[in-house]
Amino acid sequence: VQLQASGGGLVRAGDSLRLSCEASVRHFSSLAMAWFRQAPGKEREWVASISWSPGTTYYHDSVKGRFTITRDNNKNMVYLQMDSLKPEDTAVYYCAAPDRANSYDYRYWGQGTLVTVSS
Repeated sequence: VQLQASGGGLVRAGDSLRLSCEASVRHFSSLAMAWFRQAPGKEREWVASISWSPGTTYYHDSVKGRFTITRDNNKNMVYLQMDSLKPEDTAVYYCAAPDRANSYDYRYWGQGTLVTVSS
């Protein structure tokens, strides 16, 4: 499994960014997918998940109402739309996938994409 994340950058507070993650994996539609982030000096934390079909979504309370996770099973892609960004959203963002269908046990990680939000 290979995961390639992209879309990070430097933005101002209140701006938006859309992260993308391409998954090189068979049976993508049967996998839950997730985004995690790690801020400088902090532990990695879960941000959002989207289940296999029908694609139920889950969010950390800190991003609920501002971030939206979606997936395109035809393209093996998962996205994270981030709106109303705050300086505390600054982190390296990683997409993650489990090693089997119908699981939320994330074992594979992308290389990360840096999001920096200035105040």
